[in-house]
Amino acid sequence: MREDGDGPGGARGVGRRQVLGIGGAFGLMAAAGLSASAALARRPPVTGAELRSAVPLPPAFQVPLPVPRVLAPAGTSGGADRYEITQREATLEILPGVRTPMWTYEGTFPGPTIEARRGRPITVRHRNDLPVPTVVHLHGGRTPASSDGYPTDLVLPEGWPGTAHGSGHGSGHGSGHGGHGGHGHAQGSAHGSAHGMSDPRAAPTRLTHEYTFPMEQRPALLWYHDHRMDFTAPAIWRGLAGLQIVRDDAEDALGLPAGPRELPLMIADRAFAADGSLAYPSLDPSLRERPGVREPYLAGVLGDVILVNGAPWPMHEVDAARYRLRVLNASNARHYDLEAVGDDGRRLDLVQIGADQGLLAAPVTHRSLPVAPAERYDVIIDFSAVPVGGRVRVVNRLGSGRTRDVMAFRVARRAADDSRVPRVLSADLPQWRRSDAVRVREFSFRAGRMRGGHGWLIGGLPFDPARSDVTVRLGDVEVWRLVADVHHPVHLHLAGFRVLSRRGGPPLPHDAGLKDTISLRPAESAEIITRFDGYRGRYLFHCHNAEHEDMGMMANLEVI
Repeated sequence: MREDGDGPGGARGVGRRQVLGIGGAFGLMAAAGLSASAALARRPPVTGAELRSAVPLPPAFQVPLPVPRVLAPAGTSGGADRYEITQREATLEILPGVRTPMWTYEGTFPGPTIEARRGRPITVRHRNDLPVPTVVHLHGGRTPASSDGYPTDLVLPEGWPGTAHGSGHGSGHGSGHGGHGGHGHAQGSAHGSAHGMSDPRAAPTRLTHEYTFPMEQRPALLWYHDHRMDFTAPAIWRGLAGLQIVRDDAEDALGLPAGPRELPLMIADRAFAADGSLAYPSLDPSLRERPGVREPYLAGVLGDVILVNGAPWPMHEVDAARYRLRVLNASNARHYDLEAVGDDGRRLDLVQIGADQGLLAAPVTHRSLPVAPAERYDVIIDFSAVPVGGRVRVVNRLGSGRTRDVMAFRVARRAADDSRVPRVLSADLPQWRRSDAVRVREFSFRAGRMRGGHGWLIGGLPFDPARSDVTVRLGDVEVWRLVADVHHPVHLHLAGFRVLSRRGGPPLPHDAGLKDTISLRPAESAEIITRFDGYRGRYLFHCHNAEHEDMGMMANLEVI
């Protein structure tokens, strides 16, 4: 096995040793580095501070569960589908009787769902009619680098100051300028001068960008969201998130619950100001110049309203039958530990059939299921033993007060059910072995000082788009050891991975399958194994606590 960082360096003459290690620089972390240490010292799953809504909140389990509409292709040709999405402001009724201005994909929250088939390419043309630059990342997508939504590959709105390079359709190969420089270029204007950085490889476009997704990947629940550098957290909070589902014939043939008995559930917390708008503690509410949040919220922003598919604590009528629940935690920082509880107090099994990157080899049964920000779980729940009229509440064991409730199901009728949960779900999971790895790398995810302020660091360094952090060879298998101070959900772009160990022991039951996000618990180390295949180019790995991400907890990954 080669030593850490033995591979070639990245672009711009960066040296050969690319490892972000666990070194002595971390005297910087901890309480001295963050006056938000009180927030960090809370019980482990609560990383952040909670905003309190200033409007009356509705009772739980009265609003019907919405199901996001499926977006129809704008055109089909040559075995590929083409979609068009406009990012625009809209005023929506999230709380009953309350009007809330939001930033949206196609005027809805969540945005419309895209249904894709494995091996059938799609293009999505995004038009930015919002007042600030945006970037779209397909989370979980095996995507060419030019369409992965790198944080400086901005789509600039009409009239935004600066010059965008590249075509109006966003080929992703324009030269671009700026970064965090704030010197009048497209990127500098986008990010202000808080960090004083530039990115010579940025590829901004004006008004539109066409993202290409080959869909050469396993069937899975993916999601798309804004990924603009320094401003990802408030942009997602304002509504820039939607689902994308990849399907294939093999999964269709399994006999899993389908049609109205397959429900996507995007769970997200929010808080509301007195005027009905979304409350969020941005230092610059215009999201134009100064990134970051007020000091009490440096560890993450939590809301006091739990939304599912954009509705507060909704209720959904079901048959007495099996249902497939495709769960996404789209919260900025809130963790959930979900359980399904009947009126009689009995817990229903949550039978996990899939993870972030698709089906497991075989089902895993849970009584409760921890879900970190950006994680997805595909679960079967069987309502057949619940009496007609009975209710099953989905609760968050990590919540308190109103945030303990998530949603509820009411069994409306007896019904035939020909669905099944096969013992073998998938035979195409990669079987990488530790002995296949050409190198082992170590990364620490910790709080620290960042250019004179508070930040969140990987290997002691805050994100810099102009720096090459890790270089890997296309096709190489690597083992990564990840170490956390507090709770960090770590997301790897491009490549799915398997969890090898936690704290030197075996993975946890919910670690099964192929993942792209792992929830590191406080003071925990974990090992993951992956093969970097698919595409060459510049990608990212980062914490998906969105406030941590905006405050430096990202690193560059160059696939060569």
